[in-house]
Formats: sequence, structure tokens, C-alpha cells
Amino acid sequence: MIIRGSRSFKAVCFTIGGISSFFVCIYSYYIYFLMRDRFGFSGKDNLAFAALNGLIYTIAAWQGGRFGQRRGYFNAFKVGFGALILAMAAGSQCNSALGLVLATGLFNVGMCFIWPTIEALVSEGEDAIGLPRMVGTYNVVWAATNALALFGGGTLVEKFGFKTIFYLPGAAFIALLGLVFWLQKHADAARDAGHEPVFTPVPDPHRPSPAKTRAFLRMAWLANPVAYIAINTFIPMLPTLAAQFQLTPMFAGFACSLWGFARLGTFIALWVWTDWHYRFRWLMTAFVLLIGSFATILIVPSLVAVLAAQIFFGLAIGMIYYSSLFYSMDASEAKGEHGGIHEAAIGVGNCIGPAVGAASLQWVPQYASSGGIAVSGLLLLGLGALVTIWKTAR
Repeated sequence: MIIRGSRSFKAVCFTIGGISSFFVCIYSYYIYFLMRDRFGFSGKDNLAFAALNGLIYTIAAWQGGRFGQRRGYFNAFKVGFGALILAMAAGSQCNSALGLVLATGLFNVGMCFIWPTIEALVSEGEDAIGLPRMVGTYNVVWAATNALALFGGGTLVEKFGFKTIFYLPGAAFIALLGLVFWLQKHADAARDAGHEPVFTPVPDPHRPSPAKTRAFLRMAWLANPVAYIAINTFIPMLPTLAAQFQLTPMFAGFACSLWGFARLGTFIALWVWTDWHYRFRWLMTAFVLLIGSFATILIVPSLVAVLAAQIFFGLAIGMIYYSSLFYSMDASEAKGEHGGIHEAAIGVGNCIGPAVGAASLQWVPQYASSGGIAVSGLLLLGLGALVTIWKTAR
């Protein structure tokens, strides 16, 4: 019997999250290679495409979180996976750039009903001891499958063609939708039989004051979109970097997945070691590492430098993302809605970073690194805002 909120129930949610992350990554990362190879998209074009996706994601994530909180998490799952399946079916039959842009927009909407729901369900009913454990498990699971997809996705594309990024995710999303119906059936049966989880709150003597908690939540909601400004500027530029260093999609996946494994290692470390909670210096250090590593990746014309910088990039992204999700879940009982806000913040970064990069390449196309320099300046502004919030809170 699977009782909602139980460890077995959450294990199924982690499974849904891990599989979703793998196949979402396959499509999200390698669609930019498809747009370059089939329709001649330049780095600027891919950045503009990514900015549009980020705008859609921002609006849809906020609404997705609210939908799950008010209409039920299982209903949100069904809407999300239904949209993903339709997007993959439509995209596989598209022969125009506009058609793929529209299919990818629907794909982004579907994701925004999945992630806030999983984040809420795995955090639901947890106390001060259980919540860090659940958030940590979720982060490690999705980051592991995400890194594997980035590493191996290029090989799949090279061996079996670009149809792979539609057919494999589509089949996986159909299977996951079936798993959602199965999970709901068993959870409802347990509820009807009178079995509900019982959580015994455990006081946390180290919990900070409400004012400090709110300050860290605000800083996390600032830091996470800034981190995704960097991520979603880097990802659309992967085809450009691959061309610069003469890498095929397969070897681009090998070379440019290092940051994903570094992020995974960071998640594992932060999951085991929790003394970083509500410590400003760790968030500050991550921000500084983010700026330096991002600038190195996109500006320094050396593959060795790109590989080395990815390690620090992954460390910084891991610290910032983990902080944002933990503080979002720790600061509110409305976990679905806060999960939506957490994801919407990601969307803001996904939109702003590529938009600034594309605009820079449009205005000063004679400088190939102008996009990276402009976005690095944006990250510096984010650092100033972070310090301002901290000083105000103190």
C-alpha cells in the first residue's frame, strides 16, 4: 500500500523526477544543435530562441505551481505530461523552424507543471530534519540523470539522428503519465482505507529567526535566476563552442558535460553536510565563482580553460540552486506555490541571459565574445544586489 507522504510514495516521485530530468535534458540541450544544423541558426539565433523559451517558462512555472497547489498535484502531473507528449509528437513531424519553436514552447509549458509538483510532493509533511534530506535526495537524483543525458545525448544524436530527441522523450513521457495514474490509484486507495501519514514535528534548535529566514529566501530567489542567466546563455552557445573547437555533437557532449557532474558532486556534498544552511559566505562565494567561471568559458579561446572552468561553474551552480530550493521549501507551507515561484525565478534567468547575449551579438557582431562579456556584466550587477539584500537584512 502506497500512502501519500510516505517514503515509498516519495521514492516513486524521485523516480518520476529522475527519468523526467534525463529526457527533458536530451531535448532541451540538443534542440539547439538541430536548429543549427537543419535551419542554420547562429549563436545569436539560438540565444534569441532560448530567451523566448525562458519567457514562456517564467509565466508557465508560476501558473503551474499555483495550479498544483489549488487543483491538486496529480492533476498538475497529468497536464504537464500531456503537454510534453503533444510537444514531442508535434515536434517530430515539424519541417519548419517556426513549427519547432512552437513545439518547444509547449514543451516548456509542460515542464512547468512537473517540477513544482515533484518539489512539493517530496517536501510535503517534512519537519526540520526530514526536509533537508528530501530536498537533497531530489537534487542528487535529477542532477545525476541530467549530467548523464548531457554526456551521452550527443552520442545518441550522432548515432541515430535528431529524431531521437523526440521519440525517446515522447515514449518516456507516455510511460511516466501511466506511472502517475498508477500512483494516484494506490494513494487514493490508501486514503479511502483511512491510512494517512503521521508526522511528528521535531524542533530545530538552530533554526534562524523569521527575519533571517525571509532574507535568505529573497537572496535565493535573486541568486537562482542569476545562475540560470549563466546556464541558459552557456547551453544555447554549445553548438558555437563545438564549432569553435571542431567538436562533433558526441564530443561536445563529452567535453561540455563536466559542469553537470561538478554540480552533482556539489549536491551530494551539500546533502551530507548541512552547516551551510543560512550562512551568507557560502552563497557569496558561489556567486563569485559563478562570474569568474562563466566569463572564462565564453571568453577565453582555450578548450583546456573551458574544461577547467566548468568545474567551478558546476560548484557555483550547485550551491546556488540547492540554496534556492531549500530556502523556498523551508520558508512556507504552500510548497506547490513556492515551488512554482522557484521555477519561475529560473525562467527569469533563462530569458534575461540569452536576451542580453543575443542583443550584444546583434549590436556589436564584430566581437564574438561580446555576448559573454555583456552577460558577465549582468552577473556582476546580480552580485551587487545580493550584497545589498544581505546588508539591509543585517
